[in-house]
Amino acid sequence: MDLTTLLGLILGLGAIVGGYLMDGGHLSSLIIPSAALIVFGGTFGAVAAGFPGHVLKSIPQALGIAFKQTKRDSSKNIEEIVDMATVARREGVLALEQRAQEHPNPFLKDGLLMVVDGTDPELTRQILELEMDAVEHKVEGMAKVFEAAGGYAPTMGIIGTVMGLIHVLGNLDDPGTLGPAIAVAFTATLYGVMSANVIYLPIANKIKIRAKEQIAEMELMLEGILALQAGENPQLIKKKLTSFVSDKKATKNQPEEGALEGEEK
Repeated sequence: MDLTTLLGLILGLGAIVGGYLMDGGHLSSLIIPSAALIVFGGTFGAVAAGFPGHVLKSIPQALGIAFKQTKRDSSKNIEEIVDMATVARREGVLALEQRAQEHPNPFLKDGLLMVVDGTDPELTRQILELEMDAVEHKVEGMAKVFEAAGGYAPTMGIIGTVMGLIHVLGNLDDPGTLGPAIAVAFTATLYGVMSANVIYLPIANKIKIRAKEQIAEMELMLEGILALQAGENPQLIKKKLTSFVSDKKATKNQPEEGALEGEEK
């Protein structure tokens, strides 16, 4: 499990509730079933209305991506590809068939099998790039579900607050109940804003980060497969893939152009 996701949610919710309690608030005042029904039920309903069924069915998988720690070892992938390139140069690509059939990574498995079958390199690239696009599109769709929920939730909170205030204004005969009733009404806004910014949007962001990591891994494998297919020297393949990973990290850590211009000014 990715503890950063879980700890982040706990820390965010705990800070909000803890700050409220420090000011003398009571936890029972935050538990309003009617407000929760309006905000969470309305948000889920809006999301269901806005996305097709096959996307909604992927929500459990999306949560798994956000909460599950996926180990990605670029160095191990590079060493494995270099080892296979060495075998291919010494014994031919057909010697990789059994190894390709048993490989646990479906993307690398497909690429190796195409190499063994003698598929044209350009066609191999096109097919694997289409697979990458499909994965990216699918994961982006998962993230958009939570982004949409993060957009709907505050609005549902406002709706719940307005409905509560309507109820308050309709019962002005008893001024002593106005304060508590208004507080209950604004709880809906709290639910909406809190759930959007502490739950839905952070999860969407984590899913998008995971997608970028997966695509980067697939890009490395693609370059390795094509180099292996071209019969390149294993040491040159290792150098190329290692520099490929280094370039990715450098690009990721490089300041934005606007920031550099700002420093120069």
